[in-house]
Amino acid sequence: MSSNGAERLANRKPIKKPVPAYLPSPGSVLTVDKALYTSIREAPRELIEEFTLPIRSGKAWKAPAGCIVKISTPEGPQVGDLNIWNAHNPRERFWASRTKQLHASHVSTYDRLWSNLPYMRPLATIITDTLDWYGTDEHGGRVHDLLGTRCDPYINTVLSGGQYNFQCHSNLTRAVLPYGLNEGDVHDVINIFQVTGLDEQGRYFMNPCPAEKGDYIEFLAEQDLLMALSKYTFEWNGS
Repeated sequence: MSSNGAERLANRKPIKKPVPAYLPSPGSVLTVDKALYTSIREAPRELIEEFTLPIRSGKAWKAPAGCIVKISTPEGPQVGDLNIWNAHNPRERFWASRTKQLHASHVSTYDRLWSNLPYMRPLATIITDTLDWYGTDEHGGRVHDLLGTRCDPYINTVLSGGQYNFQCHSNLTRAVLPYGLNEGDVHDVINIFQVTGLDEQGRYFMNPCPAEKGDYIEFLAEQDLLMALSKYTFEWNGS
């Protein structure tokens, strides 16, 4: 640090603790009717489709408005990358940055997943999260990450020179091809069950997934959706 910088730092005036930039107010779309969503969560259901996603693979599916999508860890700790589009207009898709601003860097029950401009509306609302107990760990990590993004073969090549085409980006790309989408439609994700944070120098880190066998997160589709999920190329074993 330069002498001038050190002097300026020493003379910097204290700043009051900031408040969140976006706070819900009565009647706003950020104010979720928790009683309504709880009643939806607890209402009788009819199973429409069920599948198990193998490791190093991806799958896309349609979720009509009003249905509940449950993503679980049937065998233990596992992380997945989720993309969401409007089923009738793929130009409308999940916007991780705005969702992060409106809610938090890591989302949980009653948070919404918002779409990009110019649509700017909830695509889905989280109605259940069995990891909502996790809170903030001793390193500042939290679960269901919006800070990071999907792994991809390009950064792998840049960092290591290696070639590997089963990264989450590639898995999502292959998953949406049958729906008329391509690599350019794959976007920033919500990292389901992923614990992440920023260290004291602002650097991104990942901690082991806390999910156990049977943990899950549920979304209520607010629009007709196309969703795609990639199962990570590795499994978290806590080591």
